[in-house]
Amino acid sequence: MPPQTKFSKEEIIQAAFEIAKVEGLDQITIRKVANRLGSSIAPIYVNFTSVEELIQAVIGKISELSREILREQDTGNPFHDIGVASLRFAKEYSVLFRDLVMKRNDHMKDSDQDMATLLVEQMRGDSDLAGFTDEELRLILLKMKIFQLGLSVMIANGLLPDSFSEEQAIAMLDSAAADVIAGARLRQGF
Repeated sequence: MPPQTKFSKEEIIQAAFEIAKVEGLDQITIRKVANRLGSSIAPIYVNFTSVEELIQAVIGKISELSREILREQDTGNPFHDIGVASLRFAKEYSVLFRDLVMKRNDHMKDSDQDMATLLVEQMRGDSDLAGFTDEELRLILLKMKIFQLGLSVMIANGLLPDSFSEEQAIAMLDSAAADVIAGARLRQGF
């Protein structure tokens, strides 16, 4: 009997990610991953004890991908960067976006809290947001997240006119961010 082909943990995660990208997270099975790798299921079970553990590893990869897309923006304006990253993720990974944002799931609960903490930390460094408490920054973030997710959902589902460009979406996000910050400043009496 020929020796079993070995796959690195990363190769297995990448194969599962490719399935999720096209079919969704719920469609990841050990058998599908093995088929994608041209292997039996044994090498997958050497690295993962269950399909849920593999899905969590894929979620980790998606979280890192999201952070990478966010880091690529790096304009110094957190709302702009967050919004553009969300729009790009929704457009490039629409199946994953719908899975993670439009369906109730437990896959992202820890990741969402970690991301909120990271974003509030970034917001503290923005001169436009100086003087706001962390609680106020979280509320501003929530308001922008609601707007940004709505726009991203429309993009992921092809609900905007074909003539609506990425530049227009980004301009709309920037305008909404300015409005949310101005409203928060007015309420605070700044």
